[in-house]
Amino acid sequence: MKEKIIEKACELFLKFGFKSVTMDDIAGEMCISKKTIYKYFCNKEILVKETTIVVRDQINEIIQKIISENHNAIKENFEIRKIFKEMFKSSDDSSVFQLKKHYPEIYQNIFKSEIQKHKKIFSDNINKGIKEGLYRKDLNINNYVDFYYYLIFNIHEDTTSEIDCQKIELEALEYHTRAMATSKGIKELESHLYSIYQ
Repeated sequence: MKEKIIEKACELFLKFGFKSVTMDDIAGEMCISKKTIYKYFCNKEILVKETTIVVRDQINEIIQKIISENHNAIKENFEIRKIFKEMFKSSDDSSVFQLKKHYPEIYQNIFKSEIQKHKKIFSDNINKGIKEGLYRKDLNINNYVDFYYYLIFNIHEDTTSEIDCQKIELEALEYHTRAMATSKGIKELESHLYSIYQ
């Protein structure tokens, strides 16, 4: 039953937001009593925390699936970004925005742990791009990974609007890719930007 509650909570939280969905909503959707939920989760914050861990694991599985599809390095980054955009609707009452605003400690813990994991993914992506001739060979990979995630971390820290956050994240990805790219990489980047802005 605990896993079923988490599964339903995931579905509702991602659709309507972590603050908007109540324990009553989850109980009603599952046709169980609220008392049953409290048997496994003594308060909503604990349910939110466990749900975010499940969502994080789902995201990591999706990212690994995209990587296994063997896109070129630049397309890989845009495919990962697209998945995030589809999972988390771009609005100021989105699940991410509500998590950040109403459960800041949970948000910070998840976000910081994910940055550490994704640094390895981004480092592998840069090495891949260099081999493909999309990124320059003279890059200090560790510095570029740190620069990018410093940008992303501060965007999330300083931007209160989820809509603005997604726009700035796209600009950061473009900025960072241009800084690393060869002329071949610039053409690949611009083809992805063209499809986004059309």
